[in-house]
Amino acid sequence: MPVSSAYRPDPLYATLGPEFADPVKPAQFPERIIRFRSDRVAATVGLDGLDDQEWRAAFALFEPLPGNQPQPLAMRYHGHQFRHYNPDLGDGRGFLFAQLREAGTDRLLDLGTKGSGQTPYSRTADGRLTLKGGVREVLAAEMLEALGVPTSRAFSLIETGEALMRHDEPSPTRGAVLTRLSFSHIRFGSFQRHAFADRPDLIRTLAEHVLQTYYPDMAQEGPAGLLRVVVQRSARLTARWMAAGFVHGVLNTDNLNMTGESFDYGPYRFLPYNDPNFTAAYFDEHGLYSFGRQPEAVFWNLQQLAGALAPIASPDLLVEALNGFSAAYRDALAAAMIERLGLQSASGQADVALANLAFRAIGEGGEALRWEPFFFDWFGGTASQARALSGPRAALYEGPAFSAFRTKLAEHQAARPERLEHAYFAGSEPEELLYPEIETIWDQIAQHDDWSVFEAKVARIGVAREAMGLSEPADGKV
Repeated sequence: MPVSSAYRPDPLYATLGPEFADPVKPAQFPERIIRFRSDRVAATVGLDGLDDQEWRAAFALFEPLPGNQPQPLAMRYHGHQFRHYNPDLGDGRGFLFAQLREAGTDRLLDLGTKGSGQTPYSRTADGRLTLKGGVREVLAAEMLEALGVPTSRAFSLIETGEALMRHDEPSPTRGAVLTRLSFSHIRFGSFQRHAFADRPDLIRTLAEHVLQTYYPDMAQEGPAGLLRVVVQRSARLTARWMAAGFVHGVLNTDNLNMTGESFDYGPYRFLPYNDPNFTAAYFDEHGLYSFGRQPEAVFWNLQQLAGALAPIASPDLLVEALNGFSAAYRDALAAAMIERLGLQSASGQADVALANLAFRAIGEGGEALRWEPFFFDWFGGTASQARALSGPRAALYEGPAFSAFRTKLAEHQAARPERLEHAYFAGSEPEELLYPEIETIWDQIAQHDDWSVFEAKVARIGVAREAMGLSEPADGKV
């Protein structure tokens, strides 16, 4: 297989032993049609030189990559699902395929799958992914990266030629297998499993692995130090979701990882307008994971992680780490809003004040002011004032909340104002990813096998990513 010099395998998770994962075999798919491959992302790990046949061998047949894991590993974990503990979880339709180093940063990254077949944790499910689900995941990852959210990156989507039966969409429906590139797939629930089994030795082994692998500078601080950095990273992730107007939908402890990175996009939504009660999952009947409750949900999950670490750490130090969430989230939200507005930070107090006024102003716009256009119109601050006040939403920006927002906006300078020269900002509308458009994209695929609308959408998101320059820096720092 012609990997480049940037390819550096480093399958560390397998060294933890059989208590942490199970070797599994991938499904044998009748067809292997490449529907999406990100050579941009593949280049970061030296795999962009694969031809289509080699790509299918790696990401449909899951033949081992050179020097990497000899076979896939279904990772073991438990978790709280809608705050009910489930000891029957684990990788039920995915696995850890490979681990490798990122060019330029030396970060360890995972290639993980979704829809790759049954595992010991599939229970009665078929271990498959619908093609629609795969399309939605690619779009979510592309959009979140463009908006500066720490996220797994869509790597490959291959249609498998299977007809799947599902209760929540018209069936039979087409099948697919997805591969994503992520900083880590070690979840809060990975620790919960060993706490449930009363195995402090395994909790300690996993904690030391995470510290040494992802936070070597913190390795001497032990489990409480690990919790502290995960609290900081989770606060930043949550803040960036909020600034992006993103609702994850299923914030269970098995869907949050130890590196503060978003992944596994099922029933997600992007806000059409500012609505704290907006939910993504139709089954979230009580709004547990609504937009406005996401910080609360993440903090609750962090408390469960602290509980899993309690057998090997000082309770006082764990509580101290948890107590840092509120301030970390406040500061991270202000920073995220300032970045989304394309501004330089002025001061902590001024940034927080502007972020609060921005939320208030978007709220005043009501259903008439969509979330993403607000940030598009005011990107660069006062440097975009003439553009905002002459655009299609000019009348919405005349209210008292916008007056206060515009006054405070003047205290901040544009960050990299040359970004406003990009052709993207010459248009009147930004790139969005609202539910009706996703459905339209899928309808073209389902009814006509027309992939042009999907491909055009991915390309436009790429233009937005380049124009805004918000993509999360790949230095792995908090």
